[in-house]
Amino acid sequence: MSLFGDVPDSTGGTPKLPPAAPLAERMRPRTLAEYLGQDTVLGEGRALRTAIENGKAGSLLLWGPPGVGKTTLARLIAGHANLHFRPFSAVLAGVAQVREAVAEALERRQQDGRATLLFVDEIHRFNKGQQDAFLPHVERGDLVLVGATTENPSFSINGALLSRCRVVPLQSLPDAAVVRLVRAALADAERGLGRRRLQIDEAALPRLTLLAGGDGRRALGCLEASAATCLDGDTITAAMVTEAFQHRALQHDKDGDLHFDLLSALHKSLRNSDVQAAIYWLARALEAGADPVHAARRLVAVAAEDVGLADPMALQVAVAALHALQFLGLPEGRLPLTEATIYLAAAPKSNAVIQAITAAAAAVRNGVQSPVPVHLRNAPTGLARDLGHGDGYVYAHDTRAGVAKMECLPPELRGTVFFTPGERGFEAKLRDRMAEADRLRRGS
Repeated sequence: MSLFGDVPDSTGGTPKLPPAAPLAERMRPRTLAEYLGQDTVLGEGRALRTAIENGKAGSLLLWGPPGVGKTTLARLIAGHANLHFRPFSAVLAGVAQVREAVAEALERRQQDGRATLLFVDEIHRFNKGQQDAFLPHVERGDLVLVGATTENPSFSINGALLSRCRVVPLQSLPDAAVVRLVRAALADAERGLGRRRLQIDEAALPRLTLLAGGDGRRALGCLEASAATCLDGDTITAAMVTEAFQHRALQHDKDGDLHFDLLSALHKSLRNSDVQAAIYWLARALEAGADPVHAARRLVAVAAEDVGLADPMALQVAVAALHALQFLGLPEGRLPLTEATIYLAAAPKSNAVIQAITAAAAAVRNGVQSPVPVHLRNAPTGLARDLGHGDGYVYAHDTRAGVAKMECLPPELRGTVFFTPGERGFEAKLRDRMAEADRLRRGS
């Protein structure tokens, strides 16, 4: 069975690829039955598959990592709906090109009555104005819009366009699908490598699958590179795969979902005091090419948000790691980052600080904007002093205990508790200190 072959275009012909076309292009799926790895949304009996087969898929946003078949699926949708297929790159186009493509679609519809499926690759790169240019034409049915994005549409696509398109999440290909893909490419004599009678060692398959990382295009590229080192009839070994691929290009998308997913995994591992996992996610992000400053900033955030005053040294350690990274650069800068990661993961945890500022902010937003009590007001001028600013203020250092018998909250908020120290680490001592200060302020 051919898993990646030429997709019949909407005019009824089959695009002819040159013999030198990459293996991944030659083996592109031609039917939904050949489309692998997306059974949760496109399996037999699924609503989207039925809609596509009936030619009624409508406008879609295909969201998923590279190499999972977004372009292929768009072509299949156009074929089933008998639509003209017009590929379009958001990287290379602006509003003028959008209008030109729409005008072309309208002209074609007038000529033969068939609508156009406009496939916009990397649609998240369009700004709001460019995205809005599609809206009236999608609403009138002049064209069917299928956008492909590697970024979360909720963040990258404006609400008006998002409401008119169904979001289809596509996942990285499971290992079993990658294995089927590789075996099919080796067997297919028409578009694959079948004429060369190549075999692949069973030990090479898991290695190739690992290197592919769920990316069908990468898997076929690795296979093609491995085959280039073989004679006809040879067996591809794990060593050949490793040599051909050299080093796995770790997935990372600057400012995209995976970038933030890696940082999220680091943060949550730190929060859960999992030292080993935190080190792994830090290494994963750095090896994938993430900006190490982003990781350092996340460590600073963890120190304030999740360790807080349970260990006041945590923030100093995290900030010192950031400064050390900026001073040293890479690769040496990894060491202070790792040191801070271990410290933060092992530190006692408390979120009392973030709860305190959140509660105080809510009181400010939702409550009356109370005037500053007179005794706390600034009195830099004679007029201010004549108005009583500062009257009744007691300088805390003039008292024996260093705490004046004086309220500092507005009258209507007195007694409100924003910060409640926890039982872990330094906060237990802080709780006792706060209780003593409260007693002194009340004069009890």
